[in-house]
Amino acid sequence: MIKPGEVMTLMGVSGVGKSTVLNWLIGVPQAMFKITGEAWLGEQRIDHLATEKRRVGILFQDDLLFPHFSVGDNLAYALPATTKGKAARRQAIESVLSDAELNGFYNRDPATLSGGQRARVSLLRALIAEPDALLMDEPFSKLDTALRQQFRQFVYDRIKARQIPSLLVTHDAGDIPPQGRVLELYRAGADHV
Repeated sequence: MIKPGEVMTLMGVSGVGKSTVLNWLIGVPQAMFKITGEAWLGEQRIDHLATEKRRVGILFQDDLLFPHFSVGDNLAYALPATTKGKAARRQAIESVLSDAELNGFYNRDPATLSGGQRARVSLLRALIAEPDALLMDEPFSKLDTALRQQFRQFVYDRIKARQIPSLLVTHDAGDIPPQGRVLELYRAGADHV
């Protein structure tokens, strides 16, 4: 069980199944693998739910921003339907941009952003959707050393403040949050993890 605001780290060598576990948790079919067990989020079993009903956010190593959308439109895409009205939606987006020190970026083209700015917008898009849990698949791996440390702390601070249980996949022990728990996957056989 991952506690609210906690980041648990999932580690293991390449090919052992870390990303497969994340894909299973978000509902991506795993035709090549047989996965047994159950996934629970709070009091609800989610492994049998459609992807869009799981309320799980994901942050990848690539930012995957929509190139034909502005920064604001990228964030608006993820806003819950409960945020109604153009002014309320704009305010919600401006608020998270301010939190990330990206004031004035609403109309910016993602192509004009630095790597660190793109990473922050990607995280904001995952968080603005108000997920009940957050999965992260090596989100820091493409950042330079200085930016990596700063962005890591930015991510962990937001997870803690919003009390979102989170699972991080990484190869880098430096990504493990202080006092963070680690689950290591080992290859048990040709077709077992």
